[in-house]
Amino acid sequence: MKSCLKAVNNFQEFCFFLQRKATDQLMLAATDISNPGYSVLFALLLFIGASVWLGTLAQKAMEKKEFLKGFFLGNRGLGAWALALTATVQSGGTFMGFPAFVYSHGWIVLLWIGSYMVVPLLSFAVVGKRLAQLSRMTDSFTVPDLLRERFADPRVGLVSSIMIITFMSFTMFAQFKAGATIMKHAWPGSGVLALSEDYEPTAAEKAESKNGSAGAAAKSASKPIDRKYYVGLVVFTVTVVGYTLIGGFLASVWTDLFQSVMMVIGVTILVCLAVPMAGGLEQATKTAIANTSPDIAFGPGYSTIGREFLTPGLALSMFFIWIFGGFVSPASMVRVMAAESTEVMRKSICLLSCYNCLIYIPLVMTCIAARTMLPHLDKPDEVIPRMSMLVTEGLPFGPFISGLILAAPFGAIMASVSCFILVISSGLVQDIYVRFLHPTATETQVRRATNVSMVSVGLIAVIANLDPPQYLQALVVLSASGGGAAFTIPILMACYWRRTTAAGMLAGMLVGFCFYFGLSAAGWIQNWAAAAPEGSALAQSVINFLGPDPKIGVPGLFRPYYIFGIDPMVWSLVVSAIAGVCTSLVTKPPSEEHVSRFFDVAVAK
Repeated sequence: MKSCLKAVNNFQEFCFFLQRKATDQLMLAATDISNPGYSVLFALLLFIGASVWLGTLAQKAMEKKEFLKGFFLGNRGLGAWALALTATVQSGGTFMGFPAFVYSHGWIVLLWIGSYMVVPLLSFAVVGKRLAQLSRMTDSFTVPDLLRERFADPRVGLVSSIMIITFMSFTMFAQFKAGATIMKHAWPGSGVLALSEDYEPTAAEKAESKNGSAGAAAKSASKPIDRKYYVGLVVFTVTVVGYTLIGGFLASVWTDLFQSVMMVIGVTILVCLAVPMAGGLEQATKTAIANTSPDIAFGPGYSTIGREFLTPGLALSMFFIWIFGGFVSPASMVRVMAAESTEVMRKSICLLSCYNCLIYIPLVMTCIAARTMLPHLDKPDEVIPRMSMLVTEGLPFGPFISGLILAAPFGAIMASVSCFILVISSGLVQDIYVRFLHPTATETQVRRATNVSMVSVGLIAVIANLDPPQYLQALVVLSASGGGAAFTIPILMACYWRRTTAAGMLAGMLVGFCFYFGLSAAGWIQNWAAAAPEGSALAQSVINFLGPDPKIGVPGLFRPYYIFGIDPMVWSLVVSAIAGVCTSLVTKPPSEEHVSRFFDVAVAK
């Protein structure tokens, strides 16, 4: 009993110390915190060194079996921990975009991300288990390969491969830009803390873009070269393409596992230091309400621009988007197909559920505490960098700890890009080169084609980011959500409905994506009309037909069109299901002998 009381007293003294420390640091928080010296750069180099080392280890493990299966699927040897911590690939947005939402809108973001906690159950138990079984039965190691065997139709594999390559390319290009930007900001003396994935043009660039004059164009053409950005882009590209080229799928998985562990350590350190310094969650919430409004603690969330962040319709939409958009991501499906066994997937459900809680809930708590300690941030995407520097100030190895926390997005982006490169290269090599161009290719030729495809993908990404487009992140949202709209229903049909036909699969994929793109385009037109000068007859006609801006969701030109306040992806899933089911019913059913292979034969464990 005495030991327990002593432990409680020690913990209370520690909390009081942190609160006193927070009071001492509030004046520092109100000022501009400079770049934390060489600590972030050192942490980035640590991530790079660890990734290359893991790549060399993965190469040795990969060479034990045939090249294609080993390079692109890791010989189907993922264990429970590797699968759980890498199946839902974290991106830089976990440490950047998500905390900015929490700081800006409050506790409601926990409901926004809440359905993501259900992803492991649905991804692994409902879809992942069946998908892995089909993969083992057909000996497939890419999603298009699996669909081609499932329906015995090369058109299904080719269309799905083209769609996956297209969707993932936009996402990958944005991640390359984010990695280069973080390396640029990591240089000592850069004075930049916002590690945002979004492109933020300077005021001068906005003015030049707005007036569009010849003088502005000439000035833009003569602006100095951003050498730090280009150096960061080259280093990031060489590192990711290099270790992925060396170790293949296992290098991507092991690097992802490494950064996942580092992220959870960083988040744990942050929440354990930040919440006591803010006086506890209750006090932090009360202070946040005093600094903003009661909306910071209630739905639909706090907003300074008159928009509702999470209405009931959008809350319902997020449930579908996070769950269905997550498990049909090609990167996630490939990880699931690499599972060692069904038993491994059962264990991974619990592990991944716990991991998601350890990442997202503490991030919410940290950002609520930030409303007390950093009440007036002009750039919400600076909240994690500033909090990491603030709470570690004065601690032993404080700058190094802060550097590791700030470098976590870099590790997440490296792991994501590595997986994207593999998925795209596997589509180019297995689904196009081997299937259509050179069916009799030897292992040496396949290796050469793989190396060429991966290097080419890296070069194209570099070229695309030499002058980053302003709306690249909007294209990422379009491609990710469009991919969910295209593949969710067809994948479910392929897994569980034996009457599904190849024509039904194609109809479900194409109609789902086209409907989503149509609603997105309608939203862009609606946004253009809302921003058009008064008196424009065309703009007024558009507003009369589509309606005014509903003032929900995130503002911007690329906001989609919401029917009854619900995201287009939900409606696209409905339309995709109608198209897929109806087309399958009116077309010739697949042969019973072929279907029996997938539904009536004993499935390997």
